[in-house]
Amino acid sequence: MMRIILLALLLATQVALAAEALPRPDHIVIVVEENKSFSQIIGNKQAPYINALARRGALFTNSYGVTHPSQPNYLALFSGTTRGIGSNACPLNLAGDNLAAALIARNLSFVSYSESMPETGYAGCMYGAYMRKHNPAANWKELAAFNQPFSAFPHDYAKLPTVSLVMPDQLNDMHDGSIARGDAWLEKNLEQYAQWAMSHNSLLIVTWDEDDGSEGNRVATMFVGEMIKPGNSMQRINHYSLLRMLAEMYGFPFLGESAGQKSLTGVWLKSGKTH
Repeated sequence: MMRIILLALLLATQVALAAEALPRPDHIVIVVEENKSFSQIIGNKQAPYINALARRGALFTNSYGVTHPSQPNYLALFSGTTRGIGSNACPLNLAGDNLAAALIARNLSFVSYSESMPETGYAGCMYGAYMRKHNPAANWKELAAFNQPFSAFPHDYAKLPTVSLVMPDQLNDMHDGSIARGDAWLEKNLEQYAQWAMSHNSLLIVTWDEDDGSEGNRVATMFVGEMIKPGNSMQRINHYSLLRMLAEMYGFPFLGESAGQKSLTGVWLKSGKTH
């Protein structure tokens, strides 16, 4: 009798784990916008495309930046720690664990695409509306080949790396330009990928680095892709949560503070590839 009970418990545990298994997208594109609170974006008529995108996918209504100002939030997403940096100081020369290296170690791929950056591996702090403080990969010298201008973003989305970071420049990421301008840029440059992702086991994530100081660092975060169940999620997440999700999807070790976050649940369709 005890053997039967133990087998039943084991089976129930295996079923529960299977139900929570994260998908393994072929491609993930993460777009990071700038300095707007959740309420400045969601429901705003100046952002019709982003609001339509949120309705097509999963909108996290309890999503937060980890600090202020911009740069440490990007470092948190990319390396699992702010590395004790509390400013937009440039240049930084960093070493240690990061998302790109973790993916490459698993024979997967990564590229950071920054709009208005003049050339691959550019190490300057700014160039026109490009700002290195928004491009965390630029702070690891060994990642120069994976630090590319947005002009290198492929038109054939099957040629995208496993994970991409996309940073619009300061005119188009809502930092210096308007919400309406950022909304239009996103539609022009990522809508075709968003449509393609729906039938190619891929995922688009749009988030913000931080709010404008008005809402406790609450920001909008949305997922759109073939494996996403549309609707709102109240699960509390932050940049470390997104990094943990990537580790769970692709099987690399949890980096820094991401180890202490909860798995993202409730937004995944049962169908599709899993790791």
